[in-house]
Amino acid sequence: MRLTKSRLLAGLHYLLPLGILLICIFLRWQDVPFVDQMRLSVFDTYQRIAPRQYEDVGVRIIDIDEKSLEELGQWPWPRTRLAGLVYRLRSAGARVVGFDVVFAEPDRTSPARVVKDWPKGTESDEITALADKLPDHDKLFAQFIQGTGQVVTAIQLSNKKLETPPRQIGNFSTSGEAGRKLSDFIAVLPGAAKNLDIIENAASGNALVNVSPEQDGVVRRVPLLAALDYDLPVIGMPVYPTLSMEMLRVLQDAPKTMNVRMSGASGSSRWTRSEGIEAIRVGAITIPTDHAGYMWVHFTGHKKQRYISALDVLNDTLPSESLRDTIVLVGTSAAGLLDLRSTPLDRVLPGVEVHAEMLEQMLLGHFLTRPYWAAETESFVLLLIGLFFVLAVPRLGAVWPAVIGGTLAFGAAGFSWWAYDAKLLLIDPVYPLVSLLAVYLATSSIGFVRTEGERRQVRSAFGNYLSPALVNQLSRHPEQLKLGGETRDMTLMFCDVRGFTSISEGFKSNPQGLTRLINRLLTPLTKCILDREGTIDKYMGDCIMAFWNAPLDVENHAHHACDSALAMREALDHLNAERLGEAKRDNEKFLPLNIGIGINCGDCLVGNMGSDQRFDYSVLGDAVNLASRLEGQSKNYGVDIVLGEDVAKRVENDFATLELDLIAVKGKSEAVHIFALLGGAKLCQTEEFRNCQILHKSMLDAYRTQQWDKADELLDQCRQASRGVGALAALYDMYSDRIVTFRETPPPVEWDGVFIATSK
Repeated sequence: MRLTKSRLLAGLHYLLPLGILLICIFLRWQDVPFVDQMRLSVFDTYQRIAPRQYEDVGVRIIDIDEKSLEELGQWPWPRTRLAGLVYRLRSAGARVVGFDVVFAEPDRTSPARVVKDWPKGTESDEITALADKLPDHDKLFAQFIQGTGQVVTAIQLSNKKLETPPRQIGNFSTSGEAGRKLSDFIAVLPGAAKNLDIIENAASGNALVNVSPEQDGVVRRVPLLAALDYDLPVIGMPVYPTLSMEMLRVLQDAPKTMNVRMSGASGSSRWTRSEGIEAIRVGAITIPTDHAGYMWVHFTGHKKQRYISALDVLNDTLPSESLRDTIVLVGTSAAGLLDLRSTPLDRVLPGVEVHAEMLEQMLLGHFLTRPYWAAETESFVLLLIGLFFVLAVPRLGAVWPAVIGGTLAFGAAGFSWWAYDAKLLLIDPVYPLVSLLAVYLATSSIGFVRTEGERRQVRSAFGNYLSPALVNQLSRHPEQLKLGGETRDMTLMFCDVRGFTSISEGFKSNPQGLTRLINRLLTPLTKCILDREGTIDKYMGDCIMAFWNAPLDVENHAHHACDSALAMREALDHLNAERLGEAKRDNEKFLPLNIGIGINCGDCLVGNMGSDQRFDYSVLGDAVNLASRLEGQSKNYGVDIVLGEDVAKRVENDFATLELDLIAVKGKSEAVHIFALLGGAKLCQTEEFRNCQILHKSMLDAYRTQQWDKADELLDQCRQASRGVGALAALYDMYSDRIVTFRETPPPVEWDGVFIATSK
């Protein structure tokens, strides 16, 4: 089950973030509203930070403002007044006049229409006849439009059906996209609000005043052309230009047919499969667009310099030359006329000023564009860096990919800003970065779950066998645990309770008491090992097997093992003292607990040992077997702690050790020197121990050279010298018995002092 969960998390570590990455790329191409809004918000921020610098190119707005309405009366004004306005504008030097107003209804102030509303009387017929002879205001207005020339009227496409389409003056031809129509890409609406025929037939241009806000109601881009869903003979759906572009055509006296360059046209630099419109050429000016023919507006924000009150024009109160060579838009800023828009820079802006800003950009050749390759590039960057996260985080961890990803994020944001500020290109940095953040969080979260799982597994596996400090270190760095086995230089310890069978017999009627006694013994002994960075391999009844230098590196591990053994002996003395007091109190028989410890060093194989169904972290090797044999010999030599030769060499300067024998333990033919551990550094530095050590070595030399009399003499001296060093009486008694035996039955001549052990 654990293996299956681990494999599942390992698979999810790649599959889940990869799935999120693909979903993000898919959403990028589905025009999901929140994705578009996120992108547009970034572009708005750019415009607020660095709006277009206002340059006066002669674009003016004749404003039907509150002052004009208050002085001249409510809207709509008589067409005669508007005729006078056109005349004054053209006379003052305005090169083109464009109306951001649709004259869809006849002028109610025309004399013939006014008298129809008068009460009927005896003079009604006479008055009606006289009114019919007076000029019609709409006709008069049309005459002024035609007479002065260079006037562009307005069309408002809508969802309202109409019987006849508006007059199409400026029209379009296309290049590229063979077999495709403009109406396949641009907005198509079923109806329109159009001017009276007499008015639009007099105009030099007829243009759209549609300003299309985004879903949040903010105007950021404006369609340069749109189609009416009305089939005309030969040409099909009529396509109309926007007001600013039609005024630009009239200003240049350019051909009525404007060229729309589609993707795939001659001279196109498009390298992707994106379809649609690239640019529109009007006379000598080429206007870049998006694929649907929209122009991005680079706003300056509201500027009073653009505005001239209509009242000032009609009253002839303007300074001379103030309208010379200007391009004039007639519109309104009055709130009551409901032509107000919201832009990235202004929450409320007269709609006519949007057209003015567009016209300024066309004249300046200043175009804010979102290049056709932007979407593909953003998706490619998202895919590339996303795959990096998917592959790198599981291998490198969360930190370095975060550093690299953060650097790339700042780089992408910096490039996006540079593209806007220096090249007027709109590149979206936010959606790719948000998507990459989602991918990174997914893969790092799974990595965190995996890491926590590994830590829990490590804590579960080693919590009862390692010290808390080692468990925490191993849980933080589980890679240090090389599962499956590795060869390491290790120190092994076996600890067994002597005479446990006899002790057990005293608890035949109280097995729970025996369990409590064993736990009471093993708990302090285990603590002595764990506190010194040891690892508990296993408990075997009353026996403890432990090792050092695995799974984590432990410096001076032989020293730690010897220190643990001495601490265990001291802990046992405290326990026996407590039990003795309890036995006296309860008037019970006291049986002291005694332990034997064997410690050895050497190369071992350590790792997860067992089967596919069950395994444990354990150690194997010849050094392990010898450590077990050394523990068994502790009873034979009458000492508590027996060391292997390699251990004794490593600790001889810091611990009090004496050589016990040269012995071939059971199961091994090769003889090894074994040593007793008597104490720590404090005992090691005493004169008493050094004297005992010298006499002991001399005794062993005499014994191994078969100098029995000298050995006997030295044994007596060793007994005297060792009284303050350790309990070595049993050891010296053993050597006395051997000498007696060898005197009766001398060993072979080639005997080198090796004792052949016959028991474990």
